[in-house]
Amino acid sequence: MVIKVYLATASGSTAIKKKQQDVVGFLEALKVDYTEFDIATNEENRMWMRENVPGEKKPTNGIPLPPQIFNDQNYCGDYDTFFNAKEDNEVFAFLGLAPPAGSKEAQLAEKALILQNGKDPEEHHKTSAEECNGDSAAPEDLHKTSGPGEAAEESEESMKEPSEKEEEVEHKDEGEQPVTEDEEEEPITEDEEEEPVTEEEEEEEPVTEDEEQGEAATES
Repeated sequence: MVIKVYLATASGSTAIKKKQQDVVGFLEALKVDYTEFDIATNEENRMWMRENVPGEKKPTNGIPLPPQIFNDQNYCGDYDTFFNAKEDNEVFAFLGLAPPAGSKEAQLAEKALILQNGKDPEEHHKTSAEECNGDSAAPEDLHKTSGPGEAAEESEESMKEPSEKEEEVEHKDEGEQPVTEDEEEEPITEDEEEEPVTEEEEEEEPVTEDEEQGEAATES
């Protein structure tokens, strides 16, 4: 990619000359490679610049003034947009270039990425790599769990469970055996029941007068 700066070397406007010097001087300070295209001495450069500046960026008279900045065929902006990018430390983004490592613009870009993702860029790459490794290891884990050995163990456990339940039922049956009819208490027969006492036995025989006199005589 080639940064192109369209300017007029023979301009009679002091303001235009100053703007051109600011742009070129700042690009040189940033060590950005660029190429100057003079519209004052080359009509083709003048026509190309006018045709490739977007309509919404042109002034009301339709004739854009230098300096105009392009990244190859892509329009970057004029002096005002360049100055705003310079104030915001976003000149490389304005030019469509990656900021050099360690530059202020690169640090600001990293901070913006941290705020956007909520984590450090290096940690973000690590976590994404770990997630990829975890996804790749997942099929192996599934394969391991579905191995024949574990399937056999599961079948043995399923066989053991019913047998344990059967043993519990058998123990319950042994502890709670029903009482048979023979073991039940035999009912008491009528003969074994206590014979009722008759009225004659209950009543005491009355004592006669002769018996009373005989008892009196013995006592005397």
